[in-house]
Amino acid sequence: MQQSQIMEDKIISAVKTFATSINSGGKVVADMSELIEVTSQLPLSSFDYWERIIRSEFSLAMRESIPPKWKVWSKPKELVTWLDLISWDGYKREKALRALSGSAPNTFFFSLAVRRLNDWVPQVRKAARETLPEISRSTNPECGVEALCVALSNWNSWGRIEEADEEVLFKIISEKEIAKSLRSKLVFSTSGPMPSLFSQLGRTPILDGKIEEIAKSAIQPSVRAEAYRSLFEGRITWIEGRKWVWIDIRYCEGRLKPIVGERKLEVETPLLDLLERSSEDRSSIVRRVSAEILIRELGNPGIKAREFAERFASDSSLAVSERGEYVLKKLDEAERDNGS
Repeated sequence: MQQSQIMEDKIISAVKTFATSINSGGKVVADMSELIEVTSQLPLSSFDYWERIIRSEFSLAMRESIPPKWKVWSKPKELVTWLDLISWDGYKREKALRALSGSAPNTFFFSLAVRRLNDWVPQVRKAARETLPEISRSTNPECGVEALCVALSNWNSWGRIEEADEEVLFKIISEKEIAKSLRSKLVFSTSGPMPSLFSQLGRTPILDGKIEEIAKSAIQPSVRAEAYRSLFEGRITWIEGRKWVWIDIRYCEGRLKPIVGERKLEVETPLLDLLERSSEDRSSIVRRVSAEILIRELGNPGIKAREFAERFASDSSLAVSERGEYVLKKLDEAERDNGS
């Protein structure tokens, strides 16, 4: 049996057990232990899929586990649970957000709460704005960081998120322990959409003063490249969303154009020092950024352009060597023009 099918069977079993514990009539608090254990193993990259499965199975299980009519007298009052965050009923989702207290059981459940900022019911989004900061403060920072990374990687596709909702996320991100964990994740993660996370975190001040360290130490070359580019340009840019632009309205031809935002940075490290470090980076992705900046700064008298160009021209990466050769060609042309 495929691994995904095994996991799906575990999820369905845990959901049924949880629903039965709610309707058993003998418990004041539903037993979430099995559900917490199995959702802790779920890959967040397939979050939409698992959320749909759990919503559907929970709704079905709750109907099937209703006690017999002769036991109705022993049924406890309706419980509000973490799974009500994905109920088909918007009133239940709002009630769950306002009733739940304490920490989220794991990353999956905290993600469910965060995603309510993009809920299709305005009252649910409002409840999420008002309650998420407190849930976040109570939740293990490690769980919070994982959930926030997934949210920040996907929120450009959230069509209903408003400025007030974004502010809530920024407030949570800026909490001291969360911010520290996010910076650590940027540096030490070996996989995942960390370059995108770097850009989105740049919308807040939590990376200020740390970008040079990220450029030096991040494990992922693409993160180091993004950090160096930000230092070179004195700004961090990010994709805020996309808008439709017509190419030819007569033939209904168009495309989605990215909307780019930016925030200025105060960079104290001299340009020459940044070039030295980036040109010697172990990854060609970073060295290519360095070569591109050399082309841009070709007329800058404070840069040893030929020395850098020769270094880049002999690089093992074609993308880097081509840029080095281009700079050498331009320098030779400038010398000939000056000689004549």
